[in-house]
Amino acid sequence: MPNLENLKKQAKLYLRWHRDGYYPVAARIRAVLPRYRHLRDRDVLAGSFKLSDAQELIARKAGFESWGALRKGVQSMTDTQVQTLSKPVLLIAEPQLFVADIAASCDFYTRKLGFSVAFTYGEPPFYGQVFRDGARLNLRCLDRPGIDPELRDRERLLSASITLDDAKPLFLEYQALGVPFAQPLKTEPWGARTFIVKDPDGNLILFAGRGE
Repeated sequence: MPNLENLKKQAKLYLRWHRDGYYPVAARIRAVLPRYRHLRDRDVLAGSFKLSDAQELIARKAGFESWGALRKGVQSMTDTQVQTLSKPVLLIAEPQLFVADIAASCDFYTRKLGFSVAFTYGEPPFYGQVFRDGARLNLRCLDRPGIDPELRDRERLLSASITLDDAKPLFLEYQALGVPFAQPLKTEPWGARTFIVKDPDGNLILFAGRGE
């Protein structure tokens, strides 16, 4: 039936993302398939992942134990239920920061902010990604600022917002490391505690957590 064909296409898309080394799909695989949960993203992408694995991922994501169970379940569903089942899912959002030097930016984010390098691409690199826990930032090399620096600083134009449980411990960590702040830790009128880091290229990164 056509709707089952849509689910098959979704499985093939996950398989292609894995083969292409698309990092966001690693988090989805690890979250849904128990045998991958102990692996890091790079290990998930480097390991075996077959069409049957992708089909199992689609099935488990829909609440079924296996692809076979999903096929049987789809046959008994209404068209509306199947359309909901085959609805596209947004995996993750990754802000893109414009930087002048990928290597220098990776050094700052790893040495100062506690991130790790997921990958860099090109010789010399012109694209890359850094991550810390669930936060991921893509880095794009430009030979001139992507945003007018004066306007950015005057209007506090954020390049990314990162949410965490409590911003204060991380602020103290960064403060001890001499991280440059565009805004120190403060309690907002709506109760959240926030601070803003300014990276070497002037990108403003907001960290926000719960209030006291």
